[in-house]
Amino acid sequence: MASYDMSVNDIMKTFALSEPVLLVLLSLAEQARHGYSILKDVETMSGGRVQLSTGTLYGALQRLLADGWIERVEEDTAPRDRRTYRLTSRGRRNLQIEIDRMRHLTKLASLRVARKEG
Repeated sequence: MASYDMSVNDIMKTFALSEPVLLVLLSLAEQARHGYSILKDVETMSGGRVQLSTGTLYGALQRLLADGWIERVEEDTAPRDRRTYRLTSRGRRNLQIEIDRMRHLTKLASLRVARKEG
């Protein structure tokens, strides 16, 4: 039983993403981007509700790099200090798992709320 509890905790740590991290991953799912482009895309996707500081963004990017969800891409035409990132296959797979988890929770919530109102 303890191993079951451990794997549930591992799954929750891995796939219960914060909204800012989810938006960063969604931004990179569309195309490789550099930091400023990610900041602007997250702001656009959230309708201006989520405005990441550079510290928050780069902290999230460092964790995603360390976990192998994203990777740095070298661009010949980019300035030396501009870093571009893209999703790895692992990151894309984990993002899809999170989307499926959210879809399931949304469906469950809709059913429960509809049942209560009816």
